[in-house]
Amino acid sequence: MKKNFVEELKWRGMLAQIMPGTEELLQKEMVTAYLGTDPTADSLHIGHLCGIMMLRHLQHCGHKPIILVGGATGMIGDPSGKSQERNLLNDETLRHNQECIKQQVAKFLDFDGNEPNAAEMVNNYDWMKDFTFLDFAREVGKHITVNYMMAKESVQQRLNGTARDGLSFTEFTYQLLQGYDFLYLYKNKGCKLQLGGNDQWGNMTTGTELIRRTLGNDVETFALTCPLITKADGKKFGKTESGNIWLDPKRTTPYKFYQFWLNVSDDDAARYIKIFTSLDKETIDALIAEHQQDPGRRVLQKRLAEEVTILVHSREALDMAIEASNILFGKSTKDSLMKLDEQTLLDIFEGVPQFEISKDQLGQPAVDLFTQAAQVFASKGEMRKLVQGGGVSINKEKLAAFDRAISADDLIDGKYLLVQRGKKNYYLITVR
Repeated sequence: MKKNFVEELKWRGMLAQIMPGTEELLQKEMVTAYLGTDPTADSLHIGHLCGIMMLRHLQHCGHKPIILVGGATGMIGDPSGKSQERNLLNDETLRHNQECIKQQVAKFLDFDGNEPNAAEMVNNYDWMKDFTFLDFAREVGKHITVNYMMAKESVQQRLNGTARDGLSFTEFTYQLLQGYDFLYLYKNKGCKLQLGGNDQWGNMTTGTELIRRTLGNDVETFALTCPLITKADGKKFGKTESGNIWLDPKRTTPYKFYQFWLNVSDDDAARYIKIFTSLDKETIDALIAEHQQDPGRRVLQKRLAEEVTILVHSREALDMAIEASNILFGKSTKDSLMKLDEQTLLDIFEGVPQFEISKDQLGQPAVDLFTQAAQVFASKGEMRKLVQGGGVSINKEKLAAFDRAISADDLIDGKYLLVQRGKKNYYLITVR
């Protein structure tokens, strides 16, 4: 017996709005459902993860997921939740972004299986590119009144909000384009359900209305949304001071990705482990109970960080992230340090004091280099005393002699020196 998809979403806190009859349909037959994402970047970020996890749970419950990459709608821009019109992208960029997104989503969904519920990816540019404006106006525009479109909350917010430029006609048509996607997928893929974030509810119900008005009142389609995920303090989920947390390891290193989840609050960890992992209810309830007995051990955060890092990246990436964490917070060796790529090294030591020296300053005794060229120590006397007490390390190896020459052979990645004073004080020196 397959799991009940709606019940699965409910206990995970992933259900916001649902049209009447949706649960009954899902219990009656294998349902094809789609979720749309605009390819405005060549990577998804963790703000997209709730929707992707909805598709994953849908497939695990025996239904067929379709992810729609909005090549056409990405050229337009959606007013929902936005205060400004977004930049329009060219065809080449959109195609590149689509391919990158598919590679990321393939880690969550089974596209290759022989089962009837194998996942599919579609691009609405494929059916919109030859659709003329006159045909669109006649076949789609005549079915939905301007009054109906104007009543949508996303449109009202832009019209009555503080945006200087109001709402362009281009953006106003977005809900019709999204509605037509649903109509097309219903006719060509038998798709009866649209999934999305709660800010999409207006666009999604336009789709069900367009299908009803185009094909007749006896045709039933449905919509279901997940809540927009926020942090316990109400702030936007997934944003840090340095921007989004991306799924692409070139944009956000697995180390930084792992650290994001490791550092969420207790309340957020208890919510996120339900939303962003496939762990079952019994496992999660046990983890929450264990965490509450000793919050200081951060059992929830550690398991959450492990599960999501493996899901998005790999087991190897998780191992590297944990090893990288140990470099800063635990015992590690020079070998561990040398294995790091440059971006991970910079991420780990972001915020520690940093110095720059030129290559021609190499060859000096450590005591001169680290008191004059890079002022890690206040004086030569202080450094001598610390070295003699075993309190100074270069690249995670104890410095045995304060007057040892520092050469190019000591550099990490041909460019960096890591000086450690005592257990917790790090200094990163860049050699240019």
